Amino acid sequence: MTQLESANKNIVTPLIKKIAAKEGVSAGYILNCLKNGTIVIPFNNTHKVLRPCAIGLGLSTKINANLGTSTDKSEISVELKKLKIACKHGADAVMDLSVGGNLKKIRREIIKHSPVPVGTVPVYEIAVTSQNKKRDFLNFNITDILAVLESQAKEGVDFFTIHSGVTRRSTQALAHSKRVLGIVSRGGAILAAWMRRHKKENPFYQHFDRILDIAHKYDVTLSLGDGLRPGSVLDATDQAQISELKILGELALRSRKRGVQVMIEGPGHVPIQQIEKNIALEKKICRKAPFYVLGPLVTDVAPGYDHITSAIGGALAASYGADFLCYVTPSEHLRHPSVEDVRQGVIASRIAAHAADIAKGVKSAIEWDKAISQARKKRDWKKQIKLSIDPDKAKEYRLSSKPDLSDVCTMCGKYCSIKVTEECSPVSR
Repeated sequence: MTQLESANKNIVTPLIKKIAAKEGVSAGYILNCLKNGTIVIPFNNTHKVLRPCAIGLGLSTKINANLGTSTDKSEISVELKKLKIACKHGADAVMDLSVGGNLKKIRREIIKHSPVPVGTVPVYEIAVTSQNKKRDFLNFNITDILAVLESQAKEGVDFFTIHSGVTRRSTQALAHSKRVLGIVSRGGAILAAWMRRHKKENPFYQHFDRILDIAHKYDVTLSLGDGLRPGSVLDATDQAQISELKILGELALRSRKRGVQVMIEGPGHVPIQQIEKNIALEKKICRKAPFYVLGPLVTDVAPGYDHITSAIGGALAASYGADFLCYVTPSEHLRHPSVEDVRQGVIASRIAAHAADIAKGVKSAIEWDKAISQARKKRDWKKQIKLSIDPDKAKEYRLSSKPDLSDVCTMCGKYCSIKVTEECSPVSR
């Protein structure tokens, strides 16, 4: 029995109780939201997740960190360092997007060492296996697809990105568009190319019920991927994107009826003024399914700083109702991310999520800000550093500064506004 099926029978599981306590809500609230599909808990029944999380309505905004090898960089040890640093700095989930090296070994090591839920994009392994065995990454069929899905689910993958919305219908909309950039999703591009080559419908769409059977067996949450997401702010919210979103809404309903949890992936590159509309469209079309967004990046002109462009978009998106932010690192569009890139990406995304949680009225979020503000008022540097979103960096900056007075910083020194106000206040005399 899946979590969704248990919820439909009004069974309050120990996992629901644990999540409710962590979020500061009632177990009944989590149960009801699982039933109506507005909350998901990625938790494969073969994987013991030490730090489980719930994603969705009325909860704190969660963040995901992408890991994995490339065709040029494929050291497992480096990916495990990234995993460790991502989890240390607060990632709620990670995804293994590996396409280089021994994919099974890499994935198994990440699952083994990850305290948080692990997701994958199965079409990557499908294409890589086809390339290695047949020297043609488009030479695969539904049998190959189901074999990889079964294998990954059995290993303990908690959520799959499935690009089932890249169909003949949605790609026809793309063909008539005036996009600056066509398909920028790696999985979406592979499937669009497969469809052109074989002159067939997307097998992830055509055989969606068979995919649901595997997801149901292992209680894998489906993350319905946005293969036609915009790769430029000029392409945002176009007909191709909306056409795919409508298909995902249909598939989300089918997933729920099968007892499978589902969330929806979203753009991408979106200008600030269109973010609210994008969130509203997803919530309407997909019946309030949790929304998992990449960024969104609010401008295309900042290579090297796209952790910032995505944090701006992510804060706005989450404040409007997005539930899950996929981090973006400074190396986006430029190179395979380093361990330091991962650290910066996670922290930038956490800042965005926290800022949104304040706007959402998440009680724990504003209490955190209150606590650090009180420490700042008292010029309690030790507590300020401890409460910082990145204590290591805060401590490094503080130690690099040598103020004349120990209770101030080198920016204002004896002219510290807080200190001056305190000394002039009648209350302090």
